[in-house]
Amino acid sequence: MWSQLTSLLAAATLETLYMVAVAVVLGTIMGLPLGVLLATTGRGEMLESPAFQRIAGAIVNIGRSLPFIILVVAIIPFTRLLVGTTIGTTAAIVPLTLGIVPFIARVVEGAVREVDPGLIEAARAMGARPWQVVTKVLLPEALPGLIHGLTLTIVTLIGYSAMVGAVGGGGLGDLGIRYGYQRFRPEVMLAVVVLLVVMVQLVQAAGDHLARRVNRRAR
Repeated sequence: MWSQLTSLLAAATLETLYMVAVAVVLGTIMGLPLGVLLATTGRGEMLESPAFQRIAGAIVNIGRSLPFIILVVAIIPFTRLLVGTTIGTTAAIVPLTLGIVPFIARVVEGAVREVDPGLIEAARAMGARPWQVVTKVLLPEALPGLIHGLTLTIVTLIGYSAMVGAVGGGGLGDLGIRYGYQRFRPEVMLAVVVLLVVMVQLVQAAGDHLARRVNRRAR
């Protein structure tokens, strides 16, 4: 029995890691530029476009306010269109990614806004183009905050990945529901909870360590 449980836990853990890793990469690809634009398109800012900022900000706020489990159900047709199914870990990546993009965008916006405006003005005075200011000044200076934000994002995604188990998304959440809750096996539920806690602790510790390493002000 224990060997079977160990095998199930190992497979479910790998599925959870797969979902979270892919969703983080895809979410960052979409959320990072959106966050930078939100931080630099306000009135009087480097890429001034108040209309874009208002519209994008409203969309991001709507995305953040929508409960994740409702998002999962609401985009079922889109998920099926995109990956051909609504069951399994690959299908779960779609709502996980869409659910985390607004979160990442706001994290990036906050980190970029904390950069000293004097550095931006100095770079522009030396003739730097906007994309050079973003890549050479804003993102490097905001890196510690970005790492903290992405760490929090990954922790949130781990919780979201457990939720998609309720709708057949696979991973540790699915294992806990099908083998723990529905079959009245509390040891499975306990093992799932312990693994999720360990994953969160490891991610948080790694993120904090990396943020300290890259924080120039701490050197």
